[in-house]
Amino acid sequence: MTERKNFIGRTNDGFVCDRCRLPVLPLARGGFRNHCPRCLWSKHVDCVPGDREAGCRGLMAPIGIEPDAKRGCMIVHRCLRCGIVRRNRAALHDPRQPDDFEAMLAVARSARGV
Repeated sequence: MTERKNFIGRTNDGFVCDRCRLPVLPLARGGFRNHCPRCLWSKHVDCVPGDREAGCRGLMAPIGIEPDAKRGCMIVHRCLRCGIVRRNRAALHDPRQPDDFEAMLAVARSARGV
C-alpha cells in the first residue's frame, strides 16, 4: 500500500453503508473510517488512506481478520469490482460506533473455513 505523505484532505465524514444501509458516524478520535461497523463491508474509494481518489467505487468484502503489532486488529477487504486487497484498521474501541465484534469473529471463522 502506498504511504500517505503530507496529506491534507477532506474531513472524516460519515456515510451510509452501501451494503446494509446503516448510517455510519465518523470516528470519534480522528482517522478515516472506511468500513461499516455493523457488516464490516467497505467501498473502494481511496488510493492512499483518506484521499478518496480511487475511481473504482466497488464494494469491498471483508475476507479476513489479521493481528498487527503496531496497528491492532486489521480487517482484510477484497474489492468485488477490481480485486484489490487492502488491510484496514478495525475500530473496536470507537466510543460512538465500535465495530461489531461478533461480525469480526464471523469473518475470521469464515476465512479459516470453520
